[in-house]
Amino acid sequence: MNEFIRRMTEKAKAAPGRIAFPEALNPDILRTAELAVRTGIGFPIMLGVREQIENAAAQWGVSTEGFDYYDCSSEENRRELAEEYTAVYEDFSEKAVFRKAKDPVRAAMFLLKLQKADCAAAGKEYSTGDVVFEAMSIVGLQEGVESPSSLGIADIPGFCGPEGTMLGLADCAITAQPDAKDLAGIAISSAETAKALLGWEPRVALLSFSTCGSSEHESLEVVRKAVGIVRRLRPELKVDGEFQLDSAILPEVAAKKVKWESEVAGKANILIFPNLHAGNIGVKLIQIFGHANAYGPVLQGFARPVCDFSRSAPVEEMLGNLAMLVIRAASQKGDC
Repeated sequence: MNEFIRRMTEKAKAAPGRIAFPEALNPDILRTAELAVRTGIGFPIMLGVREQIENAAAQWGVSTEGFDYYDCSSEENRRELAEEYTAVYEDFSEKAVFRKAKDPVRAAMFLLKLQKADCAAAGKEYSTGDVVFEAMSIVGLQEGVESPSSLGIADIPGFCGPEGTMLGLADCAITAQPDAKDLAGIAISSAETAKALLGWEPRVALLSFSTCGSSEHESLEVVRKAVGIVRRLRPELKVDGEFQLDSAILPEVAAKKVKWESEVAGKANILIFPNLHAGNIGVKLIQIFGHANAYGPVLQGFARPVCDFSRSAPVEEMLGNLAMLVIRAASQKGDC
């Protein structure tokens, strides 16, 4: 276990969470759920028929000690869920909840919204699009957030910033071409995620090819408007831009280029890319040429914490993602 995952796991143990797993027959999910119990970070809620799940676990040599179960194939269970849900929420009819909850990922989202689970984790068999769509449809988004996004955490050898070798990077996986409201939501979500996970005081820089009006183009208005939206919605956050990358993270460059007093310029710890093209390219550049380790991406922006595993992720990486998910769930509940 590498140092970052170890730190996340230790922090998650302080307030373990109830984790809904809709892909309960998947061997890597079973192994990760077993590790969640063994490391003390969580209490798995496995969606499906208990006998089938335990048979699959036995086949793969996985202990099911500490597992709880929710059988979404049971009409009785779904009817009770539908009644409970519609007693609190009006967005779906009882009939719709009963029908939708037969699908495990949808059932997991209903349990999450009803706070019968603290978080939900999927993605080994469901696509990212499936997980994001169902989370948006059922759980919904945080106030002030227009679209879901992701935060990656990069550990960059040789870099020396406010958090040592680490930087937060968003959005690198979800929203392709954010407008100003989307970009503002990404900045807000990223600040909250970094603070909950890492204890940072967020300093959020919105990046572009211009610093403080050094260039003019219609695309820059999206970035400038996003900064204004964040300041209006969350005036306590340290957010600034538009900045070129060097102005955001190098104090000596910021001193020359930035025209106003800034709490972010030259000392940003979270970088917000203007679109997914830039974000994806940026992450790969620092991984390939900077030999950086990148953790996540952490799915964010939902009203309750949801995790999307990479289909190719090894179990250790999945455990790290799970630990970050549990930390965020505890932060939302005020347990840490």
